[in-house]
Amino acid sequence: FRIVLNRLEGYFIPPFMPETKNKAYKISATDNLVVALQNLEQGETVECAGETFRIHEKVRAKHKFAATDLQIGDSVYMYGVLVGETTRAITKGELVNTRNLVHRSAEYSSSQSKNKWTGPGVDSWQKQIFMGYNRGDGLVGTANYWLVIPMVFCENGNVEIMRNSMVQALGLAKRSQYERFAEELAKTYTLDESPEAVTLAEQPEDAQSPVFPNLDGVKFLTHGLGCGETRGISNELCGLLAGYACNPNVAGITVLSLGCQHAQVSILEKEISQRSPTFNKPLLVFEQQKYPSEREMMEQAIRQTFAGLAQANRLKRTPAPLSKLCLGMECGASDGFSGISANPAIGRVADLTVALGGKVILSEFPELCGVEQEIVNRCIDRKTGDRFIEIMRNYEERVKEAGSGFHMNPSPGNVKDGLVTDAIKSAGAARKGGTSPIVDALDYPGWVTKEGLSLLCTAGNDVESTTAMAGAGANLMLFSTGLGTPTGNPISPVIKISSNSKTAEAFKEYIDFDTGPIIDGKESVESSGDALLNQVIEHASGLRKTKSQIQGRDDFLPWKRGMSL
Repeated sequence: FRIVLNRLEGYFIPPFMPETKNKAYKISATDNLVVALQNLEQGETVECAGETFRIHEKVRAKHKFAATDLQIGDSVYMYGVLVGETTRAITKGELVNTRNLVHRSAEYSSSQSKNKWTGPGVDSWQKQIFMGYNRGDGLVGTANYWLVIPMVFCENGNVEIMRNSMVQALGLAKRSQYERFAEELAKTYTLDESPEAVTLAEQPEDAQSPVFPNLDGVKFLTHGLGCGETRGISNELCGLLAGYACNPNVAGITVLSLGCQHAQVSILEKEISQRSPTFNKPLLVFEQQKYPSEREMMEQAIRQTFAGLAQANRLKRTPAPLSKLCLGMECGASDGFSGISANPAIGRVADLTVALGGKVILSEFPELCGVEQEIVNRCIDRKTGDRFIEIMRNYEERVKEAGSGFHMNPSPGNVKDGLVTDAIKSAGAARKGGTSPIVDALDYPGWVTKEGLSLLCTAGNDVESTTAMAGAGANLMLFSTGLGTPTGNPISPVIKISSNSKTAEAFKEYIDFDTGPIIDGKESVESSGDALLNQVIEHASGLRKTKSQIQGRDDFLPWKRGMSL
């Protein structure tokens, strides 16, 4: 099969389609690492990229071996970029791991953009539409949710009271297989019977008929911020919550405030107006210290929220062009295949979306470590590149002040499955953003306004990052995983893409799309990405729910900046 290498200032992004018989893959001609596509035994001979390698010790699938003899202190390259430095001599065909390789990344600096991007052909999608919810500010939602949010952790209890009192009444309660399992176990203990006879049966969840069928749900969010931390963190919380209020997937918002906290409602309202000057959604605010009793506040909050839900239920899906999509790109529980299957397929969707006039968000700045110069070179102008450098260096300095560094980003699971250094992880992770020019670089909690690919500074933590992208306006998210993860989001449906078919099967409760056939040589990145975009359109139209939606995964975690990678 033909492999076309598109070089972006030294960064190779090949449409990967190995032949089924291939046991290894060399991504870039300049690389001195080779990826094992299958388990390789000691003494085995492997052919790859016109070379023959004799494997010196067992190399498990997803891991790397040296493409040439390396000496102590040699630079190691993968994806065409610097990803590490050897700590001892490594023989050609020898396994590369944490015992002989440490993180190293290239220096980067400002540059004048020389973008000459030719987007992919999009003729087959030009006239396609999705059925979405048109909002008054020109944005289009892929879902129709109502939000209940606290301004401060002191109101979490009242949010839970509203949740417990309303979910059943609204017909939104679901009785899961685990609840039935626990009930059966409890019954055996009550009757003094043997609990071993009770098994967890795979049965569909019991669900009621919703009172408001045109609503996708009411989401009750809680968090641990709003007061006590620095004013900067509480102000960022207000910006994040404003982003959730403005997200086109949200029809209306109920806000519970104590009154005396750092995160004031007035700051929230200012942040909303900055993101959406024509904001016209219902915004119901209840400040507890202004009411004679909690009982009276809660009565009004529930009563008025029901009235708001009835109003939101009148909204119907209408046709919208694909240019109204705003896709957040995420990876988590990554493995050694993520960078050559799932992430490039997602990158293909990113390029198609940009070519169609849509918006794409690339976040997780710790996972851009090592490809900074390539990112700078892709920025549409010098100002955007300089802004990215400023945000990136500020973040890295704060991490160092906390006694850490970007090099500590890979988790034990990442390392175990082949992502030995942060630069190796980052070079593969960055491929989620495709190849298009970068039109904006935003700090947290930013709001995306420009068509094209925008950078958003977030932690590498999956939930903090997805939380931030929904707050930046993403109406759908594409999430690659190699090891499997259940992460979802309350308002922005998360489409989970596996890098390999084994994980797709083991995590079938959460995986929506499998790019394992790319590794097996049965699909190309282009064909897989095209199929993924078609599925994205189905999710955007509400024709298909994501697995994380079905499982009720509403993960919400505001970033306490400086405390996590």
